[in-house]
Amino acid sequence: MSDDARARLGRAQAALLSALVAGAPAPPGFDPDRLEIQARALRAKRADVVAKVAPELPELLGGREYRRLFAAYATGRPMDANYRWDALNFAAYALKEARLPRRRRRELKRWYKHRTGPAPR
Repeated sequence: MSDDARARLGRAQAALLSALVAGAPAPPGFDPDRLEIQARALRAKRADVVAKVAPELPELLGGREYRRLFAAYATGRPMDANYRWDALNFAAYALKEARLPRRRRRELKRWYKHRTGPAPR
């Protein structure tokens, strides 16, 4: 494979990956509806893994609300570290952006502070 062909392939792969995980438009030759279905599936899988790493989050937020908020958080936000950091970043997002009942907000804030404090678990 020539260097030029390798560079074109790399750009095409980056465009596809950006469409799947970063909310970029579908690259030429791809069906935007099918890519959106796949992107939703990837966000759901990511939410599943975060729920395994931090099972308290779906419990604190309620399963349906956790899913809804995580989908909003993950749309256009590719994971930039690991799943533990993704859980913390998601909790920070939920505290900042979500309209949570007072009790849930207080419990989520306590969970977040416990894990980001000077001696997290």
